Amino acid sequence: MSHPAYEHIAVSESGNIGTIEVTRGPNNFIDTDMVGEIADALELWDRDTDIRAIVLCAEGKHFCAGADFGSRGADGVAKATKRGRHLYKEAQRLWRTHKPIVAAVQGAAVGAGVGLAVAADFRVTCPEARWSTNFTRMNYHPGFGLTCTLPLLIGAQKASLMMYTGRRYTGDEALAMGLADYCVPQDQIRAKAIELATEIAQSGPLAIQATRETLRRDLAVAVARATEREYEEQDWLRNTADFREGTKAMGERRLPNFQAK
Repeated sequence: MSHPAYEHIAVSESGNIGTIEVTRGPNNFIDTDMVGEIADALELWDRDTDIRAIVLCAEGKHFCAGADFGSRGADGVAKATKRGRHLYKEAQRLWRTHKPIVAAVQGAAVGAGVGLAVAADFRVTCPEARWSTNFTRMNYHPGFGLTCTLPLLIGAQKASLMMYTGRRYTGDEALAMGLADYCVPQDQIRAKAIELATEIAQSGPLAIQATRETLRRDLAVAVARATEREYEEQDWLRNTADFREGTKAMGERRLPNFQAK
């Protein structure tokens, strides 16, 4: 199937496997346009019977280092306010697509980058990877549907620990807690993701889609509700002094001095 020219991703096809590569390396910071292009590509492949499974990967050092809070400048908060809900509307589309996705996660998967990885059905990572839902370290509410998807994936207790502390987890730790499905040497991540996608594509495509629909039934609706709630909480937290301190501290690589105001 012919795809349009994308600005933030590259797409390719090999046999029954489609590949989406985010091309904003080395950090692949997330924004509305990038997520919208990923959703566009997935929706096009939903109409292509030749494509049966999809690999989601990224160029450069990191899979997705989240949103670029550190370098937005003085108007960064205002831009976030205008764009925030639109980002989540685009993100909601990811859970409404129909074909299984395998994410290949190297380097950092941070904040919304974890949300993007968790939107996939399966995740392949490496020991050097670093997973972190560090929103609260900036006095910010978790987003990108993670308050819904992360507890479903790893359990409410582990998800709470991950979100409350903002800890960084290695690829090995991600595998042990169920956040990743495979942990392989870094130079084998993409090959392993393609191998898994190929194995899935060898099953009956109609049966796979029907099974996926049963397993993920109502998930898109739940994610939509979660992102609406997440945005409401992010909206007021974004205007606090502690959010400004948190983002500043992150850029300066120091512990924040929060004042609960």
